[in-house]
Amino acid sequence: MPESRFLTLADVAEVLNVELDTVRQLVASNELRAIQIGTGGAWRVEQTELQQFVNDQYERRRRESMFDQADFADIPEITGSFGS
Repeated sequence: MPESRFLTLADVAEVLNVELDTVRQLVASNELRAIQIGTGGAWRVEQTELQQFVNDQYERRRRESMFDQADFADIPEITGSFGS
């Protein structure tokens, strides 16, 4: 893995152990911040942005877990689970 400030989308896919298309979708949805070099050029992800994305995913999972364990998690109006 290169030790540069910026990673290619292929590098990011390797780090996250996902398909390249998954990384492209994350960039397209702006879930993973990236920059495009030049007009119609290659996308690059700064290592700090990748680390922030990973941290955000951990935080999201932590919050989901807390919500699932909350006293009100079985209320259909809150969870959206009407008519199981």
